[in-house]
Amino acid sequence: MRFTLYGTPGWGSVLVEAQLAWHGLDHEVVEVGDLFSDPEAQAKARAHNPLGQIPALVLPDGQTMTESAAITLHLADLTGDDSLVPGPAEPGRAAFLRWLVYCVANIYPTFTYADLPERFAPEDAAQAFGDNVKDYAKRLFVILDQAAGAPFFLGERMSALDIYVCAMTRWRPGRAWHADNCPRLAAIAERMDREPRLAPVWARNFPDG
Repeated sequence: MRFTLYGTPGWGSVLVEAQLAWHGLDHEVVEVGDLFSDPEAQAKARAHNPLGQIPALVLPDGQTMTESAAITLHLADLTGDDSLVPGPAEPGRAAFLRWLVYCVANIYPTFTYADLPERFAPEDAAQAFGDNVKDYAKRLFVILDQAAGAPFFLGERMSALDIYVCAMTRWRPGRAWHADNCPRLAAIAERMDREPRLAPVWARNFPDG
């Protein structure tokens, strides 16, 4: 039973790669390339996702899944392992679902819009649009920080939210900004950096630390 993950090191596919590793699922990672500059990479991504986005996960039965939150829930169901997704009767279930969707529906799109703002705004307004989106992302991270517990996002219980925090704080505006403005998220990220089961994933995706 093997999974095939299409992604790019350091991009959103790391969220799924980390969970595949955590669950001990047999998988291979097929590197798509730079979706911003490489037409071949764009075509490869569109072959598995009409939006041309990653991650795309091909399941052992040949079905393709996109959307990291959906994949997160599916892998937990498939493995019967609730270590990353609280079960329906757990007290943290509602909070987990709320903040998982918050991350993918609110924060994650800010990277899409601000990475290449000229895709979404007229040329003379693209820079201002991108700057506004970056500022908005910071406000969203502060809200997430205010909701975070310790030592994990849900308190004593680790979940996939901690994987999201660890990866997303490596992206814009970066770890230094989070240390100054989102101390709870920064602490969670540092703790997850040291998680032995995930260390190879972080090293492959973020070789510069």
